[in-house]
Amino acid sequence: MSLKAFHIVFVVVSTFLAGGFAVWAFREYHAKGEGGTLALGVASAVATVVLLWYGRWFLRKLKRVSYL
Repeated sequence: MSLKAFHIVFVVVSTFLAGGFAVWAFREYHAKGEGGTLALGVASAVATVVLLWYGRWFLRKLKRVSYL
């Protein structure tokens, strides 16, 4: 597996984990009403958006580099 392929897999997995954590934190906030979980949810949602942007930027930047 090339470094490019590993990087793409890592960014995709990180994006799903951050998005899942954001969903969990928002559900916990609605259930318990604690401000800390709201802050974690917002931070995770922002991280998810940033990871999506970064993944798209990375793919465009290395479009001509092979996966091997």
